[in-house]
Amino acid sequence: MDIRALFMGLVFALMWSSAFTSARVIVAYAPPVGTLSVRFLLSGLLALILARALGQSFRLNHPQWRATLIFGICQNAIYLGLNFYAMQTVEASLASIIASTMPLMVAVAGFAVFGERLAPLAALGLVAGFGGVALIMGGRVGGALDVQGVTLCFIAAAALTVATLAMRGASSGGNILTVVGYQMLIGAAVLAVVSLATETYAVTWSWQLLAAFTYTTLFPGLAATWVWFVLVQRIGAVKAATFHFLNPFFGVLVAWALLGEALGLLDILGVTVIAAGILAVQLSKVRPVRSSSL
Repeated sequence: MDIRALFMGLVFALMWSSAFTSARVIVAYAPPVGTLSVRFLLSGLLALILARALGQSFRLNHPQWRATLIFGICQNAIYLGLNFYAMQTVEASLASIIASTMPLMVAVAGFAVFGERLAPLAALGLVAGFGGVALIMGGRVGGALDVQGVTLCFIAAAALTVATLAMRGASSGGNILTVVGYQMLIGAAVLAVVSLATETYAVTWSWQLLAAFTYTTLFPGLAATWVWFVLVQRIGAVKAATFHFLNPFFGVLVAWALLGEALGLLDILGVTVIAAGILAVQLSKVRPVRSSSL
């Protein structure tokens, strides 16, 4: 892994993790699903404009279209839609911790659905990762823990797992910004229907809402998605997913620094265990390079 890929991975992890804090601000002032739909509409149109400016084609091959449709529905509509809705009652730090279990869920899906053998290190990582989540949940049971909201966050993480499994088809064939734009517009359309059917539009305008919405649209929304696709193309999905072990740290740290969310000893311990578990699962997939003699 080169320096550029390392830098891209760190930037992606920070942007991805910070989205939970900005989302927590947004849902305090505006309808979550409708606002997210508008965000995807703007991000998607901007991505297509940039794609055209860079000479990318608006035409995708069949595997790209299939993967883009799955990605747009599962990540943007279901994963982020449920997270935005849940964060009306769930803290940003807890939502980011649950979402960070996605690499663990991918490993479980590979074993249960595709029959992939789990290496001992991967099995140990899964136990550690989900054990860390249980540790954090156990420490918060006595507090204001919204069970329904937490359940929605876990369902969202499962949807993100499906989107991640579809990533290879979306990132092959070039036209990355076009893919990013289309999958965002798909999410915007699905969420718009849900919002019109379920939400009452009441927005409390403030500079906090405008700042959080602008940041979420440009950075976690557009930039982080583009960086992720490029990173997967550059070093592969397995190595790129290794950077997810940083998400629990960044998610909790940003929520603590900007929102003043509580950060207890069990939270720190649980986040460390989860990160170690994610890293173990990803490292188990990296094959050692064998040297050859002449």
